Amino acid sequence: MHQSHGCGFAEYERDLEKRLDVEKDREKEYKKGLEVAADATRNHTP
Repeated sequence: MHQSHGCGFAEYERDLEKRLDVEKDREKEYKKGLEVAADATRNHTP
């Protein structure tokens, strides 16, 4: 967690603003992953 988001779990747990920032980042990463997977599927379909 510290490497990915710059805070430890204790700080994440206790600081609402930090938690919201982390969750927004996770949502962006998730959507980006979906796009990458869709592109890979689209490009490899004969």
